[in-house]
Amino acid sequence: MAFGLTGVELIGGLAVALATLALGVAVGIYADRRRSVRAASEALERAGVDVPHEPIGLPGVFALVERALVDRTRALADADGTGALLRAALEGLPQGVVVVDGRGEVVERNSAAAAFVAARHADALVEAAVAELVDEALEGRADQRVLELYGPPWRVVVVDVAPISADDGNAVVVIIDDVTERRRLEAVRKDFVANISHELKTPVGAIGLLAETLLGEDDPEVVARLAGRIQTEALRVGHTIEDLLELSRIETTGMAPGATFAVHDVVAEAVRRIQPAAEQAGIVLDQSGVDVGVELSGDRRQLTSAVSNLLDNAVKYSDAGSTVEVAARLGDDGRLALSVADRGIGIPARDLERIFERFYRVDQGRSRDTGGTGLGLAIVRHVAANHDGTVEVESRLGVGSTFSLHLPAHLVPDPTPTSTTTPAQELAR
Repeated sequence: MAFGLTGVELIGGLAVALATLALGVAVGIYADRRRSVRAASEALERAGVDVPHEPIGLPGVFALVERALVDRTRALADADGTGALLRAALEGLPQGVVVVDGRGEVVERNSAAAAFVAARHADALVEAAVAELVDEALEGRADQRVLELYGPPWRVVVVDVAPISADDGNAVVVIIDDVTERRRLEAVRKDFVANISHELKTPVGAIGLLAETLLGEDDPEVVARLAGRIQTEALRVGHTIEDLLELSRIETTGMAPGATFAVHDVVAEAVRRIQPAAEQAGIVLDQSGVDVGVELSGDRRQLTSAVSNLLDNAVKYSDAGSTVEVAARLGDDGRLALSVADRGIGIPARDLERIFERFYRVDQGRSRDTGGTGLGLAIVRHVAANHDGTVEVESRLGVGSTFSLHLPAHLVPDPTPTSTTTPAQELAR
């Protein structure tokens, strides 16, 4: 801004100086020319150009004008370059930035902040908060306001406003920061700490209480029953720790490259893991819908873990005598759809978006009875992401649920060679 004003003054002064010189030269009168040189020098001085005190003559004035124009042109070019660089830097910021002058007028604003100007619905609340806080900042008070916008979608926006000093008086800078993802991660972390503390504290406390009771018990039947309960709670702690380690490994190590394997081998191994629990619950595992001619590339251990967790959930939340079906088919888009379908209790629609969160439970009471850790579906989601895939769920209360993994895959070439001989030739061999 300062460079622009000085440039205008200089150009005006140079124009006056040149006009005066031109008039003197055109008239051709020596006295008038001397007065023109003197008037031109005074105009240059008013424009901020250093003029020597000794007489400089007409050539000297022209030299001063030429030098001043070159210097000012270079300064203006540098100023424009700096301004362009600053504007590019503002555009690169994810936060919205607004600069307001002392009159309350916006002098600079990046694209992130422009989204809140003349907005409707929830974003209009941000604009109103900015206007209110700017008025306070112009009086010298910095402030911050946290706005929770219920949307949809739900968002949290933090508005920071602070006064700054400028050449022409006070000004205000406004920072608008969308911290929704940060708040969501904080909530996940808090929930994780609370849930894992509960998951470990409950069985550990039960083990201590059962062991204390066991010390004073002489009845063999009671001792056996208490020992069995201790073993159950110890296994529960072990399963929780194993799932936590598995989830941590999947999140941090990613996918093992280069391995190719058949889908039906992965499903068969997962079924073998869950078969004892299924038989105990009276549930049939049907894998007849798995295409034996499809291969996957990636981490076999991770995919086996994902399918095992889907089968484990299906068995736990199904009624005795029902069937859990596993299917794997290659679609027209070249992606495998691997699904696990049960006819169990189903999932309420309000919970479908949250079931892949760590420790999230649809039915707290039922989950405690089944002994799940609440980490299985989180593992499935991360395995799908590691393999450039997705996981989807369809469910209806009282009808059942179907979980589907969509993964890149390819058909296995038929190893059987094609014979070109005739039956007669075959007999003649």
